[in-house]
Amino acid sequence: MKEFDEFVSIMRRLRTECPWDREQTHDSLKKHFVEEAYEALDAIDRGRFDELRGELGDVALQVVFHAIIAEEERRFTLAEVFDEVNRKLVRRHPHVFGDAVVRTSDEQIRTWDRIKMTEGRSSVLDGVPKHLPALMKAEKVQRKAAKVGFEWDRTEDVWKKVEEETEELQAAVRSGDRAHIDEEFGDLLFSLVNYARFIGVEPEASLQRTVQKFTGRFRHVEERLREQGKDIHAATLAEMDALWEEAKHK
Repeated sequence: MKEFDEFVSIMRRLRTECPWDREQTHDSLKKHFVEEAYEALDAIDRGRFDELRGELGDVALQVVFHAIIAEEERRFTLAEVFDEVNRKLVRRHPHVFGDAVVRTSDEQIRTWDRIKMTEGRSSVLDGVPKHLPALMKAEKVQRKAAKVGFEWDRTEDVWKKVEEETEELQAAVRSGDRAHIDEEFGDLLFSLVNYARFIGVEPEASLQRTVQKFTGRFRHVEERLREQGKDIHAATLAEMDALWEEAKHK
C-alpha cells in the first residue's frame, strides 16, 4: 500500500532530520504510546469516527516509531513485526487456516488460550501487562483465572466476599495500621471488580463515566459561583452542595 510506504518513509526521514525525533527512545515514547491509545478510545466513546481516523494514525505512528528505533539498534525490523503478527494470527486461528472446528466465540477463546500456553508461557496469568490501569488489570487477571475454573459459582457468594472485605477494611481503619488499611482497601477493590464481572459491568469504563459525571457537576458548581460573583475558595460547603444538587437535577 503506497500510503503506508510513504508513511514509513516520512518517519525514517524525521528520525534522521528532526532533532526531537532523533532524541526519542523506547522509554521516552512510552507515555505517548499510552496517551495515543486513550485518545483513540475517547473518540470511539464519543462516536467521533472522523477523529478516530486521525487517532488510529497516531497509534500507528507509535508502532512504526518503535520499530524504526529497534531497527537502528539491530534488534528487529518493521517487516519482522508484521511477519510475527501474521504468523501468530494464523497459528491461533486453526479453524480458519486449518482443519479445526470452532462453532462459537467462547470455543475460540478457549482455543486461543490453549495455543498461547504452548508458546512458552508457564502460567495462565502470563501476558498481563504490568502498566495496565489497576482496575483493568484486576479484571483481566480474574478472567484468566476463571477460564480454568477458578471462579465463584453464584453472584450472591461474590457479594458476600465484598461485604467481608468491607468489614475487614473497617476493622483495619479502626486499628490505625496504615499498611493493613492499604492492603484491605486493595482487597475490597479487587472483590468489587470481581462482582462487576458477575453483573456484567466493566469496572474501568464504569468508573470513567462516574468521574466524567462528577467533573461535569463540579464544573457546574464553579460556573454558578462565578455567576454569583463568588470565589469558590471562599464558598461554604453548604453553598457548593446546593449547587451540586442543582446540577444533578439539571
